[in-house]
Amino acid sequence: MEQHLGRLIDHVHIRTRKFSETQAFYEAILGALGRRITSKGEGYFCSDELYVDRSEDYESRIHLAFQAEDRAAVERFHTAGLASGGRDNGPPGERSYHSGYYACFLLDPSGNNIEAVYHGPGTRSASDVITTRL
Repeated sequence: MEQHLGRLIDHVHIRTRKFSETQAFYEAILGALGRRITSKGEGYFCSDELYVDRSEDYESRIHLAFQAEDRAAVERFHTAGLASGGRDNGPPGERSYHSGYYACFLLDPSGNNIEAVYHGPGTRSASDVITTRL
Protein backbone atom coordinates (compact mmCIF):
# COMPACT_ATOMS: atom_id res chain seq x y z
CA MET A 1 0.00 0.00 0.00
CA GLU A 2 1.41 3.38 -1.02
CA GLN A 3 0.60 6.56 0.91
CA HIS A 4 1.48 10.19 0.21
CA LEU A 5 2.18 11.88 3.53
CA GLY A 6 3.07 15.27 4.95
CA ARG A 7 5.41 15.84 7.86
CA LEU A 8 3.37 16.83 10.92
CA ILE A 9 -0.22 15.69 10.56
CA ASP A 10 -0.93 11.97 10.26
CA HIS A 11 -4.61 12.50 9.51
CA VAL A 12 -7.55 14.84 10.04
CA HIS A 13 -10.83 13.19 10.99
CA ILE A 14 -14.11 15.03 10.37
CA ARG A 15 -17.40 13.63 11.64
CA THR A 16 -20.68 14.73 10.07
CA ARG A 17 -24.40 14.09 10.35
CA LYS A 18 -24.85 15.39 6.76
CA PHE A 19 -22.76 12.73 5.06
CA SER A 20 -24.07 12.87 1.47
CA GLU A 21 -23.93 16.67 1.35
CA THR A 22 -20.47 16.67 2.92
CA GLN A 23 -19.12 14.09 0.47
CA ALA A 24 -20.41 16.09 -2.51
CA PHE A 25 -18.82 19.27 -1.07
CA TYR A 26 -15.39 17.67 -0.56
CA GLU A 27 -15.43 15.95 -3.96
CA ALA A 28 -16.05 19.37 -5.55
CA ILE A 29 -13.43 21.36 -3.63
CA LEU A 30 -10.78 18.67 -3.89
CA GLY A 31 -11.44 18.42 -7.63
CA ALA A 32 -10.94 22.18 -7.90
CA LEU A 33 -7.47 21.68 -6.40
CA GLY A 34 -6.63 18.79 -8.74
CA ARG A 35 -7.15 16.19 -6.00
CA ARG A 36 -9.67 13.39 -5.56
CA ILE A 37 -11.29 11.06 -3.06
CA THR A 38 -8.78 8.21 -2.75
CA SER A 39 -10.95 5.74 -0.83
CA LYS A 40 -14.62 5.48 0.11
CA GLY A 41 -17.11 3.03 1.51
CA GLU A 42 -20.37 2.88 3.38
CA GLY A 43 -20.36 5.96 5.60
CA TYR A 44 -16.79 7.20 5.01
CA PHE A 45 -14.40 8.68 2.45
CA CYS A 46 -10.72 9.66 2.42
CA SER A 47 -8.31 11.80 0.48
CA ASP A 48 -4.72 11.28 1.60
CA GLU A 49 -4.63 12.49 5.24
CA LEU A 50 -8.30 13.60 5.29
CA TYR A 51 -10.82 11.09 6.68
CA VAL A 52 -14.54 11.92 6.87
CA ASP A 53 -17.25 9.69 8.28
CA ARG A 54 -20.92 9.69 9.18
CA SER A 55 -21.79 10.34 12.80
CA GLU A 56 -25.11 10.03 14.56
CA ASP A 57 -24.03 11.68 17.80
CA TYR A 58 -21.76 14.68 17.09
CA GLU A 59 -20.12 16.74 14.38
CA SER A 60 -16.59 18.11 14.22
CA ARG A 61 -15.82 21.80 14.52
CA ILE A 62 -12.43 22.51 12.95
CA HIS A 63 -10.53 24.90 10.72
CA LEU A 64 -8.77 23.06 7.89
CA ALA A 65 -6.61 24.74 5.24
CA PHE A 66 -5.79 23.10 1.91
CA GLN A 67 -2.76 24.16 -0.13
CA ALA A 68 -3.50 25.59 -3.57
CA GLU A 69 -1.00 25.71 -6.42
CA ASP A 70 -1.94 29.26 -7.46
CA ARG A 71 -4.55 32.02 -7.06
CA ALA A 72 -6.73 30.49 -9.79
CA ALA A 73 -6.97 27.26 -7.77
CA VAL A 74 -8.16 29.26 -4.73
CA GLU A 75 -10.85 30.85 -6.90
CA ARG A 76 -11.91 27.48 -8.41
CA PHE A 77 -12.09 26.04 -4.87
CA HIS A 78 -14.38 28.86 -3.73
CA THR A 79 -16.66 28.58 -6.76
CA ALA A 80 -16.88 24.76 -6.54
CA GLY A 81 -17.56 24.88 -2.80
CA LEU A 82 -20.39 27.39 -3.14
CA ALA A 83 -21.93 25.35 -5.96
CA SER A 84 -21.74 22.20 -3.79
CA GLY A 85 -23.44 23.32 -0.60
CA GLY A 86 -20.70 25.35 1.06
CA ARG A 87 -21.34 28.80 2.52
CA ASP A 88 -19.03 31.76 2.01
CA ASN A 89 -16.88 32.61 5.03
CA GLY A 90 -14.44 34.91 3.20
CA PRO A 91 -14.10 35.34 -0.58
CA PRO A 92 -10.82 34.86 -2.46
CA GLY A 93 -8.37 37.65 -1.76
CA GLU A 94 -5.12 38.81 -0.21
CA ARG A 95 -4.89 38.37 3.54
CA SER A 96 -2.58 40.23 5.93
CA TYR A 97 -1.10 37.05 7.47
CA HIS A 98 2.07 37.44 5.36
CA SER A 99 3.06 38.86 1.98
CA GLY A 100 1.54 36.81 -0.86
CA TYR A 101 -1.07 35.02 1.31
CA TYR A 102 -4.08 34.57 -1.00
CA ALA A 103 -6.99 32.57 0.41
CA CYS A 104 -10.70 31.95 0.66
CA PHE A 105 -12.86 30.41 3.37
CA LEU A 106 -15.99 28.27 3.18
CA LEU A 107 -18.19 26.64 5.78
CA ASP A 108 -18.80 23.00 4.85
CA PRO A 109 -22.29 21.47 5.33
CA SER A 110 -21.46 20.76 9.00
CA GLY A 111 -20.10 24.24 9.72
CA ASN A 112 -16.35 23.50 9.59
CA ASN A 113 -14.23 26.43 8.38
CA ILE A 114 -12.47 25.16 5.25
CA GLU A 115 -9.76 27.27 3.59
CA ALA A 116 -7.76 27.14 0.38
CA VAL A 117 -4.49 29.08 0.51
CA TYR A 118 -1.76 30.00 -1.94
CA HIS A 119 1.36 31.35 -0.21
CA GLY A 120 2.86 32.92 -3.31
CA PRO A 121 5.63 31.78 -5.63
CA GLY A 122 8.13 29.34 -4.20
CA THR A 123 10.01 26.13 -4.80
CA ARG A 124 9.14 22.87 -3.05
CA SER A 125 11.82 20.31 -2.26
CA ALA A 126 9.29 17.57 -3.17
CA SER A 127 5.60 17.38 -4.06
CA ASP A 128 4.95 14.93 -1.21
CA VAL A 129 6.49 12.10 0.77
CA ILE A 130 5.79 8.61 -0.55
CA THR A 131 5.89 5.67 1.82
CA THR A 132 5.46 2.00 0.99
CA ARG A 133 4.42 -0.45 3.69
CA LEU A 134 6.80 -3.32 4.26
